[in-house]
Amino acid sequence: MTASPSVDLVTLGQRLRHLRKSKNMTLEQLSEAVGRAPSQLSMIENGKREPKLSILQAIATALGVPLQDLLRPEAPSRRAGLEIDLAHFQQETAYAALGLPIVRGGRRLPADALESLVGLHRELNRVLTAQSATPEVARKANAQLRVNMRERNNYFPEIEAAAAKVLQSVRYTTGPLSQRGILDIAASLGFSLHYVNDLPGSTRSVTDLKNRRIYLPQVASGKGHDPRAVVLQTLGHFVLGHNDPSDYGDFLRQRVEANYFAAALLMPEKFAAGFLREAKNDRALAIDDFRDAFGVSYETAAHRFTNLVTQHFGIPVHFTRVHESGIVYKAYENDGVRFPSDVTGAIEGQPICRKWASRTIFQADDPYSSFYQFTDTSAGTYWCTVHIESTRSGEFSVTVGTPYEHARWFRGGDTTRRTISRCPDPDCCRRPPTDLVQRWAGSAWPSARVHSHLLAALPPGTFPGVDNQDVYEFLDRRA
Repeated sequence: MTASPSVDLVTLGQRLRHLRKSKNMTLEQLSEAVGRAPSQLSMIENGKREPKLSILQAIATALGVPLQDLLRPEAPSRRAGLEIDLAHFQQETAYAALGLPIVRGGRRLPADALESLVGLHRELNRVLTAQSATPEVARKANAQLRVNMRERNNYFPEIEAAAAKVLQSVRYTTGPLSQRGILDIAASLGFSLHYVNDLPGSTRSVTDLKNRRIYLPQVASGKGHDPRAVVLQTLGHFVLGHNDPSDYGDFLRQRVEANYFAAALLMPEKFAAGFLREAKNDRALAIDDFRDAFGVSYETAAHRFTNLVTQHFGIPVHFTRVHESGIVYKAYENDGVRFPSDVTGAIEGQPICRKWASRTIFQADDPYSSFYQFTDTSAGTYWCTVHIESTRSGEFSVTVGTPYEHARWFRGGDTTRRTISRCPDPDCCRRPPTDLVQRWAGSAWPSARVHSHLLAALPPGTFPGVDNQDVYEFLDRRA
């Protein structure tokens, strides 16, 4: 059996070398003590060979230290830490692409040269990360994330288990999670909540890790964020063991996981699945009932529905959040529906078919009442339930849909409203009717409302768009 895959071989080698030298042992002396060739031990010390646990145990015995001392994740000294960082940086593809030689971080390398090299590598990584944070990179990362979510039916058992463990620790029983319950959860995790009026504008919350304080706005942002969810999402990062995101894809993944964790606390799996089971047995599944039962927003209920309904009941679904202009802001599917996408596979920013329920609801006589629709598409017939949410950015339709044969489990599954979509055929809704073209072609000059933010690179930084100076000054004031 080899060392655990979580053990960093470079750090292991540095710890071995440090402990060997602290015992005034040469490689030859250690090799005699453990019955291994000096060259083999040298490979381990240089992080180039993964040793078996039996060898590590023999080495630890020869050095007179516990095996755990060899396997600790931290560097044995600051100098060793810099050498480990240098080795890791030089293993990355960005450095290999430069065609430069590998610099060994041994004792012959002066300390100031080692400091400079590590500093240069860190700056190179920062610049490359900032340069790569383009809208195209974001779209590709989001498309890949959606593929991963589809593969697991948007169900994360490890996050469900983590949320259940937290709820158990505060003796939660049932019903909507109260503010008192959220305070208890924060306290159980070692955090205190503080509501302030000077939170940096680029943040929804700021956490002081030194003093275990979470700062939140005194007044809700007005952007539709449930203040309870903001707290629980913040706590989710720590419960789920998130580190500083390494790239934009990592940032998006962490955000999805934190949102999932918050929803799993607000709508615990045991009770939410039980509620949905009763509704399904009555053929009355309804997102608005699900929302009201747990006191959350419609969109949160719709997301949570997609987490559970395929896993527990085998019902495939899709979800969209579409602006009144017809542009997709969010989407998910595991039911085979074909969303419009660009060459990167991204859905966000694409116009959705005018015949889909996500768009037809805006032309309904009473769009704020329950809205159901069947849509015949090239991929099959889908039933959808849609709700409109009003925000400062306009109105959005939130849609949950499922293939025709599963509509019988939903309230509104007997609707007679039906449309036909032939998209991606441009004659469906992308190309204007011939008579309109004949009357107006060449006689129209619209002034386009350009969303300039779509053309800009994503804000650089570990947490995109967050100004670190504002955050640090805020923490200084509050310290």
